[in-house]
Amino acid sequence: MRDPVQTIGKLIDKANMAIISYVDDQGFPISKAMLPPREREEIKVFWFTTNTSSNKVKFFKENPKASIYFVDKRFFRGVSLVGTVEVLETAEAKERIWREGDTMYYPEGVTDPDYCVLRFTAEKGRYYSNFNSEDFKI
Repeated sequence: MRDPVQTIGKLIDKANMAIISYVDDQGFPISKAMLPPREREEIKVFWFTTNTSSNKVKFFKENPKASIYFVDKRFFRGVSLVGTVEVLETAEAKERIWREGDTMYYPEGVTDPDYCVLRFTAEKGRYYSNFNSEDFKI
């Protein structure tokens, strides 16, 4: 892969969902489908919205290790990124990625106590395409 940031960035931007994985209190990996990230900084930092009351938030507060996966079903390729998640509940973080229509999920608006932000920071990744996988550092 000549330019991981460009190649993987395009794949991520076209994905209509993300799979995020966390570790539960018994050490098992749990994966959940999520809406795509609201923002991304190249292929290093990703910003997601979620419910503060969710299990993933509970477990990320205990253990920030995580992975996110994006897939391009059309061309049967994907990327797995491994890193850590920060649970952000500040007004600044919540306002940063709030969008019109989010009241469908968070009826009290941007200050809804059940609305928070997950900021995922990648450390490394693995890209799969054309029956081949390759590891890369971020």
